[in-house]
Amino acid sequence: MIDRTLENKINNRLFKGKCIIIVGPRQVGKTTLVKHIVKQTDVKSLFLNCDEPDVRQKLTLPTSTQLGVLVSNAELVVIDEAQRVENIGITLKLLIDNFPDKQVIVTGSSALDLSNSINEPLTGRKIEYVLFPFSEIEMIGHTSVLEEQRMLEQRLIYGCYPDVVNSPSDARIYLNNIVSSYMYKDIFAFQDVRKPEIIEQLLQALALQVGSECSFNELSKLMGISMITIGRYVDLLEKSYVVFHLRSFSRNVRNELKKSRKFYFYDNGVRNALISDFKPLALRTDAGALWENFLVSERLKRNQVTDFYGSSYFWRTTQQQEVDYLEDQDGVLSAFEFKWNTKRHASLTDTFKRNYPNHTFTVVNKDNYLDFCGFGVK
Repeated sequence: MIDRTLENKINNRLFKGKCIIIVGPRQVGKTTLVKHIVKQTDVKSLFLNCDEPDVRQKLTLPTSTQLGVLVSNAELVVIDEAQRVENIGITLKLLIDNFPDKQVIVTGSSALDLSNSINEPLTGRKIEYVLFPFSEIEMIGHTSVLEEQRMLEQRLIYGCYPDVVNSPSDARIYLNNIVSSYMYKDIFAFQDVRKPEIIEQLLQALALQVGSECSFNELSKLMGISMITIGRYVDLLEKSYVVFHLRSFSRNVRNELKKSRKFYFYDNGVRNALISDFKPLALRTDAGALWENFLVSERLKRNQVTDFYGSSYFWRTTQQQEVDYLEDQDGVLSAFEFKWNTKRHASLTDTFKRNYPNHTFTVVNKDNYLDFCGFGVK
């Protein structure tokens, strides 16, 4: 098993009076992680797989007495694939309120958010984590720094989903299966999507705009649907852990872009599968976009496990002055430029330096990218 950095965070939260919820994209190893956590504990546990019809029946609107009987012999209760249970949030609230000495761990896909079944009932009662595809740091822990540097092009093209990493010769098969069978499953099951084909067209459009500003108005004209519909579908794709966005950074400096967004994919392999392009980097015109998507998604993984409490942005002006990636924490701006070609240099514009003097600046390339991804950070 490839160790997940999230495991230590979860272990440190066990039996602290909160329900632990693990969500994330399908097929990233949530069940595997939880089973490993249970295996490492020395307490009595109960594993409830909600794919089983009888388990779903027991967890659908039970009384506190019925729940008490179900979990009576367990100190640690795992509810796996919880999105399969109707009104699971109410059941969890009963379980947590009536049996506070028991630790509850819940796994679920994006349907837990899409169905709105869990957030309100568990207000103040839960700690939520997102499990992503493997990170570079997790892969280094399993192999070595040298091996991951050798595999960098593979990661940029095929990504880091567990099945892809474990069976690289079948990477295309697994990725095509993910984008055709799993990616939209929760959206179609829990939301009124009248034109399912629009979802795939929208994702393809976003895939071709990685690293560039995204205009809902342009997407609306391109696809022939309203901006309201575009916005709703993009929101569903974000809640399904397919894409995420950065907002433009602005403190009212003249000519700054103030309402722009850039979208990224949680996994490069998914992005490339959507546009059916797995060519080697030497034959591609989008190597820079792949590099940026990879780095921003890796930084997202790094920031979760390091408890980063700042905010992330990009910066651009109407004169096309730009910073690829910004982090704002405690009044200090950390600015980053991404360069796939190590021979290309970069510097901050005078406009940025003049208006934001309290900053640091780093060019991230193939020589130092592991530091940006969190290598060596405790």
